[in-house]
Amino acid sequence: MRSLPSVSPLRAVLWDMDGTIVDTERYWIAAEHALVEAHGGTWSHGQAMQLVGQSLTYSAGILQAAGVRLERREIIDTLTSEVIRSVRHSVPWRPGARELLDDLHVAGVRCALVTMSEEPLAREIVASLPKPYFEFLVTGDTVTQGKPHPEAYLKAVELLQEADPDLTVDHCVALEDSAPGVAAAVASGVATVAIPHIVPIPDDPRHTIWESLAGRTVSELEAIAAGSLAAAAAGSAVLVTGTPS
Repeated sequence: MRSLPSVSPLRAVLWDMDGTIVDTERYWIAAEHALVEAHGGTWSHGQAMQLVGQSLTYSAGILQAAGVRLERREIIDTLTSEVIRSVRHSVPWRPGARELLDDLHVAGVRCALVTMSEEPLAREIVASLPKPYFEFLVTGDTVTQGKPHPEAYLKAVELLQEADPDLTVDHCVALEDSAPGVAAAVASGVATVAIPHIVPIPDDPRHTIWESLAGRTVSELEAIAAGSLAAAAAGSAVLVTGTPS
């Protein structure tokens, strides 16, 4: 008798962008330095590290405190334009990101982009990829609360469910490089892989840490999703069989 094909526990991978797919954090930092200095201020490495993975609205407020005399919207537009200019000159891909994206595409695993960058920059990066890997983009200008709030990840799961109503957060894995991003993904309930880049991410049982995406496989992500589903099933069993107090 022919055995039925197994169904993968992994239905979607939710990708952060800056620092995870592309090494654009250095472009952001250079743009911040230039903007602060243009307003007569100074911008330290420590201040720049505070903004890694944060929403652009939050970052604009920190830059105002550093002496930038512009409205937050003007700061966001200025920084984004500078980073887009840099990306058009050279897209700094992170090791293993494109290879894993292609493997997921071949395996039929849905992918979505969940980034605090706004749509113009996200579209620029996506257009530089050789295939339409991302089903949709959730960008910083489409949510009301940025990372570390889970709204962006919850919105991505809701969009995935439109075509697959049986999908849950436990069928998804998030890939993130920053502490705010990891916090957002974990808070959403999505199994999370942290790939630290510029800023270290402490060990925590609520997420997995990989040093790099280079050499990573679809099977490894499937194993993480399988663990998430097993944990969810175990939790449901406890709720069903638990003795009321």
